[in-house]
Amino acid sequence: METKNKKQTTTKKAAPKQTTKAGVTKPKSNAASGLTELFEDGLKDIYWAEKALTKALPLMAKNATSAELIDAITNHLTETEEHVARLEQVFASIGKKATAKKCDAMEGLIEEGKSILEETEVGVVRDAGIIAASQKIEHYEIATYGTLRQFAETLGLTEAASLLELTLDEEKGADKLLTEVAVNAINVEAAEEDEA
Repeated sequence: METKNKKQTTTKKAAPKQTTKAGVTKPKSNAASGLTELFEDGLKDIYWAEKALTKALPLMAKNATSAELIDAITNHLTETEEHVARLEQVFASIGKKATAKKCDAMEGLIEEGKSILEETEVGVVRDAGIIAASQKIEHYEIATYGTLRQFAETLGLTEAASLLELTLDEEKGADKLLTEVAVNAINVEAAEEDEA
């Protein structure tokens, strides 16, 4: 039996080519490269959003006609001002200066709320529209604070996580109150406008 000596060669594996798939967005030069940066970016975003809300909520309260709705909006304005201050505490807890970065989502939600005012008659129908716009905002905030709280927990930022949890609970409470105001009176009264 004849044995052939095969020359063994080792070949280096070529580094995988960096290809960009069609439709994949190229990151900006300052894009987040870790969870900490993504967390801090999210804080800047919601900080801007909360500050913008402190200007938008008075307009909603001014256009509402239901005393219960006006109270809910006014109380949430006070909470929102506390949320701004609490976010400043979160920034301080991680050794960062509180900085706002324009939140495109909140800007759009606020603009949608303003357009609802223009597209509804003063009264219960507008009140129903204000609640709808407000709940969209609350749901955005609930999603954001829930995510940021989880990021903080994952990163071991217990003080930040606790502060964000407080705000998350308040946002959930505001959403629940808006639902109660809608269900107990405003939506029914607005439906009666259809029959008139």
